[in-house]
Amino acid sequence: MSRWPGKYVVGLTGNIGTGKSVVRKMLEHLGAYGIDADALAHRAISQGAPGHRLVLKHFGDWILDDEGHIDRARLSKIVFSDPKALEKLEQIVHPLVSHAVDILIRRAGQSVVVIEAIKLLESDLAAGSDMVWVVNAPKKLQIERLMHKRNMTEDQARQRIEAQAPQEIKLRAAKVVIHNDNSFESTWEQVQSAWSELPKPKDPLLREPEPTRVGELSVRRGRPQDADDIARFITRATHGKRRMARSDVMASFGEKAFFLIERSGELVGVAGWQVENLVTRIDELYFEGGLELDQAIPALMDAVERSSNELQSEAALLFLPPYLAQHVGTWRGAGYRPQTVGALGVRAWQEAAIESMPRGASLWFKQLREDRVLRPL
Repeated sequence: MSRWPGKYVVGLTGNIGTGKSVVRKMLEHLGAYGIDADALAHRAISQGAPGHRLVLKHFGDWILDDEGHIDRARLSKIVFSDPKALEKLEQIVHPLVSHAVDILIRRAGQSVVVIEAIKLLESDLAAGSDMVWVVNAPKKLQIERLMHKRNMTEDQARQRIEAQAPQEIKLRAAKVVIHNDNSFESTWEQVQSAWSELPKPKDPLLREPEPTRVGELSVRRGRPQDADDIARFITRATHGKRRMARSDVMASFGEKAFFLIERSGELVGVAGWQVENLVTRIDELYFEGGLELDQAIPALMDAVERSSNELQSEAALLFLPPYLAQHVGTWRGAGYRPQTVGALGVRAWQEAAIESMPRGASLWFKQLREDRVLRPL
């Protein structure tokens, strides 16, 4: 039984490069509250967080960069070549992550929670889970993904994989195994099938939320079954500069969600967004030519923020191309202000901005909540 009354907790694990985050995102599309414990581990040792001083005390100031942040590349060179160093780091980080996970689950309105953690079985998170899911992929594919998505060399990718417990140990502990070695749609079908077997209570957050309505416009969540319509709209709205196929949109659903703006049942706007590491990122915006943006933007941002609040997001980062950034009054009316990455202050927010900002876009910011997880002790 889960240690959290009223919650059904899925512990999601699998070795690096198997695609755990894709499966977590799929479960979020279906209504679960997702927690990335590995991202929380990074936050736990960031500047100002409770683990920062403890890591420096053990590993030394030489792992700091010029701005006083822990350089994770330097730290990784130590811990992934020395099992004892890795064990010490985990002794520092795991209790902090467990504490943060406990806060998030207790605050969550959703009754189904999925905790993604590469070290799930080695921590106390497994004992708190009602069911363990394992994402599996061939080692060759793991290496290819690490080289492509994380810019690792083949040797670095192999070292990361070999530094972890064998995948077979995780598979033996699994109640559900998701084979993520084919298409997105194949993985999606497996996740939907396993989700349908979960004992889900009557939970209003598991049902389709009501659309946000402003005048003739309505804003609703996009679903994978909308992939064809989204692909056609983006291709049309960009005048073919970004040609999208159904498969492209389905692949995007493995990383983000979409909001759709409709007028009289017709699609007139699409926004791509995600909440990752408690930070909302809106990095795709497409509108029909001639659409009244002073109506569409408030309706869209209200829908994004309501969903972000359900996912306990701390801040929203909005990336605007020049032609949308000139609608200054409308964005300010929605509570957003232009911002520089350095002025964001919180390391996790800065990293999210650097990671997600499209070329040529400007950054706009809005803080969504004052109380932060893993704030300084």
